Amino acid sequence: MNILQINSSARAGNSHSTRLANAIVEKLRAAHPNAGFALRDLGAQPHPELDENTLGALFTPADKRTPEQQARVALDDALIAEVQAADVLVIGVPMYNFGVPAQLKHWIDAIARANVTFRYTANGPEGLLKGKKVYFAMTRGGVYRDTPADIQTQYLKTFFGFLGMTDVEFIYAEGLAMGPDAERQGLDAAFAQIETAVA
Repeated sequence: MNILQINSSARAGNSHSTRLANAIVEKLRAAHPNAGFALRDLGAQPHPELDENTLGALFTPADKRTPEQQARVALDDALIAEVQAADVLVIGVPMYNFGVPAQLKHWIDAIARANVTFRYTANGPEGLLKGKKVYFAMTRGGVYRDTPADIQTQYLKTFFGFLGMTDVEFIYAEGLAMGPDAERQGLDAAFAQIETAVA
């Protein structure tokens, strides 16, 4: 088993989503002591955004790319290779203004590549990253789970499903900005969920 942990919090320390992601990984590694492990911290090392120059590089045939274009595509290639090699992904996802952090969105844009991680067929799109388990450590200041305001969860289900990753588990810590008692209850609930949901 190969485990890939993705941290996306902008906080270098005191990140609840990173704490939860760490706990998920610890439980996985305890159950699978020989598992491989890789960590990508998008807060500490942000991936560049998808801009016009990047699109130009991606849509230029590989043998015609400039050295600068080759270097830019290589950054995305490295992220794709990490995901392809992983059997289990553990992703820390704080809620920022109802969405995912920009750092995570840049990673998402990088790993979605036609004919590499998905393809279009006569029957519609097909994800090419099948057979992987994904755990999301979701942290929110308020309480949004199973409400219309939780557009974050549906977005992640849709995107990862599009790439073929349909075996997903969401671990929620909510109410973290609603006072000390609510914060403690939210974290306790999340750690309890990890104990039952992570194998």
